[in-house]
Amino acid sequence: MVGSIKEKASMGFTMIKFPEMRNELIEYLQDLSDLHYQRRCWLNQDYPNGVEYDELDYSVHFLFDDMDLASDAIGYIDVILRNEQEAEVVIEVCRQLSDIFKKYGTGMSDAQYLECAEWAKVISSAKTAYHVISELD
Repeated sequence: MVGSIKEKASMGFTMIKFPEMRNELIEYLQDLSDLHYQRRCWLNQDYPNGVEYDELDYSVHFLFDDMDLASDAIGYIDVILRNEQEAEVVIEVCRQLSDIFKKYGTGMSDAQYLECAEWAKVISSAKTAYHVISELD
């Protein structure tokens, strides 16, 4: 982990306007990248300490509605994303989710989405995005 603000600046880091929202994005990407977590929490309502409730809808709303990352991730550089690479990996997660919603609609249960063959692509793209974005935080 990179230490001080000075060190980060010297490595070409941009300062993030809303670091709390960035942290929230990282948490949602982590959730989307972990099938075990999804089954445990979203399906079985067995939440880790500090989590009162969670479901797929929370991640989807953050990416598509709250932040509109699905249609304008580039616009979030310096806001919650550091660079174009981070925007690209978030766009890919959104693309994978969009493909599922286009094919199956938005009315299925979390369990039904997790059973879709295409769900593996969501997990894979979210893992990539999680690692790229959280790598230097």
